[in-house]
Amino acid sequence: MKRTRLKRRGGLGRDTEELIRLAGGLAQSGSRAEDRYWENGLATAIDELLADSDEDTLGAALDHLYGSDPRAYDELADFIESRAETAQTGDDAHDILLIAAPVLAWSRYSIPAATIAPAILANLKVHLQAHVLADRVRVAVADFLFSPDQLPQGYCATAELAGVLGRAALAGQDVHVPSEEMPETTHFLSDTRYLLAAVAAPRGAAIFRWQEPGASRDQAHAQWRAQGGACLTPLLPGCALEVVLPETYFAASRNADRDSRPYSIRASVAFLGTALGTPAAGLRAVIAPFHDQHLEEYRIGFTRQGQDQVVHGVVWPLLGAEDETTDCVAQIEGVLRECGVNEVIFLDHRFPLEYCDDCGVPMYPSPEGEVVHAEMPEDDTEHIPRHLH
Repeated sequence: MKRTRLKRRGGLGRDTEELIRLAGGLAQSGSRAEDRYWENGLATAIDELLADSDEDTLGAALDHLYGSDPRAYDELADFIESRAETAQTGDDAHDILLIAAPVLAWSRYSIPAATIAPAILANLKVHLQAHVLADRVRVAVADFLFSPDQLPQGYCATAELAGVLGRAALAGQDVHVPSEEMPETTHFLSDTRYLLAAVAAPRGAAIFRWQEPGASRDQAHAQWRAQGGACLTPLLPGCALEVVLPETYFAASRNADRDSRPYSIRASVAFLGTALGTPAAGLRAVIAPFHDQHLEEYRIGFTRQGQDQVVHGVVWPLLGAEDETTDCVAQIEGVLRECGVNEVIFLDHRFPLEYCDDCGVPMYPSPEGEVVHAEMPEDDTEHIPRHLH
């Protein structure tokens, strides 16, 4: 039965204060011996909150530390993620982790998020075990290719899924995901899909192939790209795709977020080349920063050279510790020029985070320094699905 958590009147709850105390102690620790004390306390406290589905307490502690103690915030965030993706099954003989294998995809049509056929699922497991996972590791895979909208929402839901998949890994089974229960997914030109699994390794043994002598992450990625990518291609018909190295759940998600930014630019340039018949050299890109209270993201508006109409746009969100001092503009311009876009304009203005009142899509910068709706020319949109708008 879930326990009722009583918060102190006018202040933080007792459980929130305890998390703050433990995270602060770990941040200030001066030795590994002391680290272990704080880590054990955090593990116990966080596991209890995850078991009680107490997302609010976890969020309150993170919110408090974000503004008051960045080092303690990082320690607590890392520990919550670690405990959420580590399945607590009561089996002390194994380390059990939730992992994700992200796939970046783009298409002029809808990018599927659907059930994975048994034969394809079996092939994916073979290649995960051959190229990504260490020897003696058991794996259970969910038979669904998830969109970002369909991933677990919050740490507690993530821990629950880790437990379901972790128990299946110990039992040598896979997990069926009822597709009719999955929420609708938003359609974008480029997006990420996720293969989710749990692995069970003997306690203290290697989990991933690159932990073993003579192996490396780059080698594992190359083999997974070739073999796993071939297995995933039938699940994404009509899509160009690029696979991200499978990793622990939160690390893989962050890597996918990072890699999706240049991928979305490359996808947009390729899309405009086919939709408008305009090569990259015939495009112009306008980059501008967009703020709420702080800089939140850069947006890139695309026009044809010599024309002012913004025909398409891409959002480049800031991630992690990135802020105004991070040279994202140089990164964006580098990707554009690698794609063959030679005319790049940077607008050094403070634009607000504006969205279309009618359809909710972001507004993009124009060469005149205005924020406008991206609109494909009418003559070129006859065969382009409206969901790309």
